Amino acid sequence: MTEKLIRTGTSLLPDNERPPFSEPWEAQIFSLVLELHRQGAFSWSDWAARLSSEIAAAKQRGETDRGDTYYCFWLAALETLLVEKSLMSEPELNNRVDQWRRAYLNTPHGQPIDLAAGLL
Repeated sequence: MTEKLIRTGTSLLPDNERPPFSEPWEAQIFSLVLELHRQGAFSWSDWAARLSSEIAAAKQRGETDRGDTYYCFWLAALETLLVEKSLMSEPELNNRVDQWRRAYLNTPHGQPIDLAAGLL
């Protein structure tokens, strides 16, 4: 039986040995969604419906899943739910996204992103 190989960085790994997350932010968004659900911010059926909607919308736009887009759908679904459930206003969300973008651009390469750098 031939194993399916997955490229991770510069190496090929059998599918059953690949890490569950390709990037740290994927693990963070996964954990954040689970914790918000645990705290009652939204039901799992609300989450599943929103995530399914994001994936369907991407397919409808003609976007193909390259294997690295799944957690982008998680992020988009979470952002939408935060606003829909009034956990964050759209202006607050946009401000937070802008803060992270500035922090990313102002943090030296190889260093952890310093959110305070986004306040500059």
